[in-house]
Amino acid sequence: MAIPQKKPEAPPPEPPKPKTPENMPEYSIRVDVPLVTVPVTVVTQAGQFIPGLKPGNFRIYEDGVEQKILSANPTEASITAVMLVEFAHNNYSFMYDALNASFAFANSLKKDDWVAVVSFDLKPHILVDFTQDKGAIYAALNNMMLDPAFSEVNIYDALYDTLDRIQGVEGRKYIILISTGCDTFSKTNFDTVMKKVKESKDTVIYPVSTGKAFLVWAEAQGYGQAGQSIGPCSDNMDFLAADAQMKAYADATGGRWYAPRFEGELPEIFNNIAADIRNQYVISYRPTNTKQDGTYRKLKVQVVGPDGNPLKVRDQKGKDVKYSVITRDGYTAKHEVE
Repeated sequence: MAIPQKKPEAPPPEPPKPKTPENMPEYSIRVDVPLVTVPVTVVTQAGQFIPGLKPGNFRIYEDGVEQKILSANPTEASITAVMLVEFAHNNYSFMYDALNASFAFANSLKKDDWVAVVSFDLKPHILVDFTQDKGAIYAALNNMMLDPAFSEVNIYDALYDTLDRIQGVEGRKYIILISTGCDTFSKTNFDTVMKKVKESKDTVIYPVSTGKAFLVWAEAQGYGQAGQSIGPCSDNMDFLAADAQMKAYADATGGRWYAPRFEGELPEIFNNIAADIRNQYVISYRPTNTKQDGTYRKLKVQVVGPDGNPLKVRDQKGKDVKYSVITRDGYTAKHEVE
């Protein structure tokens, strides 16, 4: 997968080097403390973004220890996203509607955004590499309107491969994962994929689980009775397990998990995903725990008012509005390989 070329940012000017007294050997002791950046989405129960929050409105904790926030600003950068779509014969009727709805996300793209479209059955297929051409994205989605040849899907292999391909892409990346979440016989497994997900600290995953809606549709057609296999999942319990795994991808990266029951919910879901990506705060800090030892650090973000208590949000009628703070569960603390 080719890396999109973005305009390089000018490096900040270097501070003047202090003079060394005569006859004193030059040496320095330096501890590298990486900058941790955490995307945060603050939305009402109706899905509306809450704007206007400042760095003082946020509190962030790493393994229970409060961290000093260096910045907390709304994101303004262009996006780099991969649409990773299950392409299987068994759930084709429902996925056809999902693909139609996904055009809403493609249509929301701006001129500086980069998007790739990847389908997967037994293995991933890059239908269009990173491009800024909406026409190429629409064409890639249209290619999946034909009835697939295979019923088997290896989601673990596809997600691992996608994460591996985009890890060299600079900046924040997004994966819109459209799938039942069921796996046939991937070479890798869920635990291995989750380890990769947690290590991909600049990637946010938005899974759209199609299993529930597909199950409703399949049972209405008389499928899935008496233990009959429905696609890669054999029964309702398999779909529930697949949903839990799809949700785990979102929780680990700071995305939102969607599990529609009916096709009519899909257009709004894709509009919400586009809005979430456009309306995030990015918090940055240098952790007090400077060890880069490969351990997983748990994160918690709170939104507070001027008095330090939980922020109160009210509507135009003065009624309290409930809201959610969505961010990643944590990150793996280790140096990146140059």
